[in-house]
Amino acid sequence: MLHSGSSPSTAFDLLHPSVQRWIWEQNWTDLRDVQEAAVEPILAGEVDVVIAAATASGKTEAAFLPIVSRLVAEDSGSQQPGFRVLYISPLKALINDQYSRLDVFCERLGIPVFRWHGDVAGSRKAAALHNPSGVLLITPESLEALFVNQGPVVARLLAPLSYIVVDELHSYIGAERGAQLQSLLHRLDLALRRTTPRIALSATLGDMASAAEYLRPGRGDDVLLLASDADGQEIKLQIRGYTAAAPRLTRRQADTMEKAGQDVQLEDVVSRDKIDMSEHIYSVLHGSDNLIFANSRNYVELFADLLSRLCARNHIPNEFWPHHGSLAKGLREHAETMLKERSSPVSVVCTSTLEMGIDIGTMSSIAQLDSPPSVASLRQRLGRSGRRGEAAVLRIYVGEAEITDDTPPPDALRAELVQSIASVRLLLDRWYEPPAAGDLHLSTLVQQLLSLIAQHGGVRAAEAYSALCGPGPFAGLTKAKFGRLLRALGGLDLVSQAGDGTLLLGLKGERIANHYTFYAAFATPEEYRLTSQGRALGTLPIEYPLVEGGLLIFAGRRWRVLSVNSEQKVVDLAHSPGGRPPRFGGTVSPVHQRVRQEMLAVYTGTDAPQYLDAHARYMLDEARDNFERYELDKRSILPWGADSLLFLWTGDRETGTVATALAQRGLEVANEGLALAATGVSPEDLRRELDHLLRDGPPDALALAASVENKQSEKYDWTLKGELLDMAYAARSLDPNGAWQALWSAMSGRPG
Repeated sequence: MLHSGSSPSTAFDLLHPSVQRWIWEQNWTDLRDVQEAAVEPILAGEVDVVIAAATASGKTEAAFLPIVSRLVAEDSGSQQPGFRVLYISPLKALINDQYSRLDVFCERLGIPVFRWHGDVAGSRKAAALHNPSGVLLITPESLEALFVNQGPVVARLLAPLSYIVVDELHSYIGAERGAQLQSLLHRLDLALRRTTPRIALSATLGDMASAAEYLRPGRGDDVLLLASDADGQEIKLQIRGYTAAAPRLTRRQADTMEKAGQDVQLEDVVSRDKIDMSEHIYSVLHGSDNLIFANSRNYVELFADLLSRLCARNHIPNEFWPHHGSLAKGLREHAETMLKERSSPVSVVCTSTLEMGIDIGTMSSIAQLDSPPSVASLRQRLGRSGRRGEAAVLRIYVGEAEITDDTPPPDALRAELVQSIASVRLLLDRWYEPPAAGDLHLSTLVQQLLSLIAQHGGVRAAEAYSALCGPGPFAGLTKAKFGRLLRALGGLDLVSQAGDGTLLLGLKGERIANHYTFYAAFATPEEYRLTSQGRALGTLPIEYPLVEGGLLIFAGRRWRVLSVNSEQKVVDLAHSPGGRPPRFGGTVSPVHQRVRQEMLAVYTGTDAPQYLDAHARYMLDEARDNFERYELDKRSILPWGADSLLFLWTGDRETGTVATALAQRGLEVANEGLALAATGVSPEDLRRELDHLLRDGPPDALALAASVENKQSEKYDWTLKGELLDMAYAARSLDPNGAWQALWSAMSGRPG
């Protein structure tokens, strides 16, 4: 008898005998709670379902055990041709991983499994199109390409579709890519002229109701929510503090030595805190399997190099490898294979590329370099350690600059350390950032309109509006605004209109839609391709200065630039004893207002968490002493030289809104993280300006957006003009009501 928890399983008896047999062969003695709860509703195939559970808690099986049972019971071989299940994943690597797992499971049951993404050979895709059946694993971008390139036959390819599975749901909500996926799912319903049950899987959800509304826009209340109770994981954690000291050589000294032909070691130009961090990481992690998360690709390369050199100095094989999105596919897959095989100890220094559900087994521990980008991200990363009833192990390494008489107050408050403490406190309280709401996603709407026209070869304006601006990410756009968008696209030759009113692609629109970069809703920067002896290493942003003879650290190795082909955008490298990690582009994750409020609670508190090491406790004492010295519990405006600092203790979006309003009034304002710095403005003058803002009340978001010079940030923002661009920017970046609430609290002496 199979069990669920301490009780006999009732769901097991509902599964097809061949699936039951497979479960017994895996030596399972029970079903997890979400697996038990998911079987009956998914088998029935009448409702949408969200399954939320920790990493490695059996979410994939919770969905596919009943899905496969139904497919086998209905004898998929006798059904009409077409894919029965569409599994959508944000990562090609995750698709490859799931393919390996599902193909073994489904093959013995006679259910084909196909994968479809940019790295899959064209011959395999052709085979899938020739005999569509079973399960199709696909990314949103490849689904987009399917609509554009196979538009007339999409309905036939997916005619018998019974289920849509969306993995890592949290990664889509609030993002342009998520708006694209919502639109594609709605267009799929329209192509099939029916709805198909949607099943979403996620490890971290801050708001289940919002997740349900994302999955089925306008009908979120009808979505069945299944959350695992088995998340009471024991956590062993430590936050370690480090104070930066100047490196042995300045950048100018290092450049002078290199030009003179002298070798400069990375350790000579790296601040002491980074050296100390790497030495501690090496001492506690070598000989075991771990993930070391960094918030930037620059840090990945820096620490992978420092750690691999420590291995060399200790005469052991290298155990530390880099993993980030700019590395060539082969190098990333090599690191992933090492994590899976575990033939020797391996620790991977990575960005968020290994945060999501690629099955790499249980890690001995997780390390985080500097404060995590969000509480939700920290939860995802922590889920990589402590599976199968073991405690999860987390170490956070925080480096801060030394405090001197010239240190600006925001830096003297040790924001990185305090944000790390606040994030851990919120994690332990099981709070995660809710999804961003209110964005109009007009950039993605432009892409979806061009895609819709390409899919059908032409479409009438009313049909396009109905298909795109019904329930979903673009529902906030009126017909009048949609008409204005069409006219703007027409003026750019992206869209044209035939005599009978049919919308067609203009010449420029055809060029865009026919290029492979069209399928992604997000912008991808122009990049150099890095090679060595014909082997692909990865890419670097084109803005990065590369010159012949220059030194570089990349892919965990040190290189000298042999040649730079600017026309073909290819850089050839050779091994070198010296090098420096490159500066990559990228954006900093916005801080939520709840995190800043928790930081304020840390400053005003008196307890020192036991998980701080001695130096982190000292740094926290420094931060609290400075907070008290600046009297930030009583005032929000602080003089600093000829400038004034404004502390609002709210999120980046609200803080940015206040900064925009002050700039509109002629002030020069800079965002310093914890504070806004008003240049050349006395505290008295700043207070008068803020009092004026409060008297006027929250401004109109569109009027405020109109005062911003550079509003283009998304891929197709360049197509938006005037009010349309203002609308997009205001919805994405401004929150007047939230900003004014924080401003009122700050000015009334009640910060936070």
